[in-house]
Amino acid sequence: MDIFPDFGAVGGAAELQSIVGALLTFVLIMAVLMMIISGVTWALASANGNFQTATRARMGLLVACGAAALAGSGVAWVNFLLDVGSTL
Repeated sequence: MDIFPDFGAVGGAAELQSIVGALLTFVLIMAVLMMIISGVTWALASANGNFQTATRARMGLLVACGAAALAGSGVAWVNFLLDVGSTL
């Protein structure tokens, strides 16, 4: 038995895929920009002895890394679930 979702059955599936791709690109670009800004802020705040700002910048860097990892792994996770679902 070969069961696979029919993405062509939905009207506008190609537009939906392009919208999701554009949103994924936007999220990854913003996450990288936030990593750069948070890293620079962390370095400057640590060098000047402002430890409260350094702690917040470090948290921003960790959140940006998590967002980039989640956004980047989302496509792989969906493809894995589709492959597992077709073998059940």
